[in-house]
Order: sequence, then C-alpha cells, then structure tokens
Amino acid sequence: MQSYQKLLLANKAWAADKLRVDEQYFEELAADQKPEFLWIGCADSRVPANEVTGTAPGEIFVHRNVANLVIHTDINMLSVLQYAVEVLEVKHILVVGHYGCGGVKAAMSNKDFGLINKWLRNIKDVYSKHSEELEDIEDFDQRFNKLVEFNVMEQAKNLAKTTIIQRAWKKRQYPHIHGWVFDLHTGLITQTSEILPGAEVESIYRYDFEEYGEELTQHYNNS
Repeated sequence: MQSYQKLLLANKAWAADKLRVDEQYFEELAADQKPEFLWIGCADSRVPANEVTGTAPGEIFVHRNVANLVIHTDINMLSVLQYAVEVLEVKHILVVGHYGCGGVKAAMSNKDFGLINKWLRNIKDVYSKHSEELEDIEDFDQRFNKLVEFNVMEQAKNLAKTTIIQRAWKKRQYPHIHGWVFDLHTGLITQTSEILPGAEVESIYRYDFEEYGEELTQHYNNS
C-alpha cells in the first residue's frame, strides 16, 4: 500500500469515528465557520495548529508559511488576514513560531539557498535589527532560540502596521495580537509578546482613515 493511500484510509476511519459520536457532526461543520482565532504559523509539519491547541475543526482559521512571516507584499497572507478580520471578525490573531525553525536557522547562515533567499531576507532583517543583543549571546542554540522569539515579535508588529488591523481596531477594538513560540521538546506554547487593540503604532505606519476618505471624495468631486 502506498503512503498516500494510508492517508485516505485514515480519513475514512476519522470520519466514521466522528459520526459514531455525533451523527450531525458533518452537517454542523458544513453549515458555517465562526472561528475566534487566526493562526499565522510556520509550515513545519511538526506544528499543526489544531492538534497543539486541542481545538476542533472550525475553531481556528489557519495560514502557514516558512518561518511564520507577515510580509506587507505577501498577497496570500494579506488575503487570509483580510478575510479573517473583516469577514470572520476573529478576536485574536496568533503569530506562532517554534524553536528549531529551519527557516530561521537558514537565515542565520551565509549560504546561498536559491529562490528562498528572497524570503529569508525578511528574517535576516530581524537579525540585523536585533544584532547587538543577538551577537552578545555566545551559545549558538541560545542565539537561535532568541532569534525565533524576535522573529515572532517583529511579525506581530508587522500585523499592527497594516491598514487591515488598524481599520478593525478603529471599527470594533479587535483583534488582539499574540506572539507565541512552540517548544518541540516539551510540546508547550509560551507567549512572548502581545499587542492590544488600539496600541500605539510607530507614526510613519499609522493611517488616518477619515482624512483619507475625505481627501478621496474631494478628489473625485473636483475631477
């Protein structure tokens, strides 16, 4: 039996098990989704969002990429973010990194990895921003762990710089942004940072939606 066929058999067993417990399970699952959380995590196969948080399908809206990055030109991530915030109206966004992240480790080196260099550049920028503190850490593994934490913190800040988040804060005082790190050795998650709704954002990244709307209306009226 091929490995992928085992996945299909496991799926049948899972579906049957759910129906044994609740005959209406899939009808209710298909009806709607109202997740309270958006999870922006690493694509690493060892960190499945639902399993490590003990949540069921429908409770967490998930986006994953290499090293859990929030990049202002990533249309994929921004589309997920906009849908989660403006349509699903999630109350919490969880930026979740993990110790032992291969993407973070690769960014710490000077090796040429080809196309992914462009992606890893964003982590190198995090390293550069915190280089003084990082380079004071002599032990590589400790420095590696610290960069994982800094990376999560900076990606959480990147969320707060988006118009999607700032507009939501202005409209309904949500979502609350959390920076988490998962430890592969213990299975435990630690909160390393958080940003409350309406938190102060560096002035150059702040948007005044009312003024912009008025200027846009005036522009079209004068055209």
